[in-house]
Amino acid sequence: MKKESSDVEKYIAERKARDAEFAAGFEEGWEVFRVGAMLAAAREEAGISQAELARRVGTARGNVCRWERAPSNMTLETLAKIATALGRSPVLSLKRA
Repeated sequence: MKKESSDVEKYIAERKARDAEFAAGFEEGWEVFRVGAMLAAAREEAGISQAELARRVGTARGNVCRWERAPSNMTLETLAKIATALGRSPVLSLKRA
């Protein structure tokens, strides 16, 4: 059974089709958002608060909040610290564009 697209999904698809700059920016923004969402989900699955993750990583809770919202400037070293604090390992891959 085919899933119906939402109005937002339709708008995004149409806009990406007619505006290459929007499409490129959307994909880049989506990847950043996705990383933050993965961090938040992993933290919640571990059953710990932002404050506790901050304590484990050795930073302020505000940084954890920012990483979960928009981790665009996060270093690989920081990502590794977060993963370790959550009992996980980061996985990096490079795929063809």
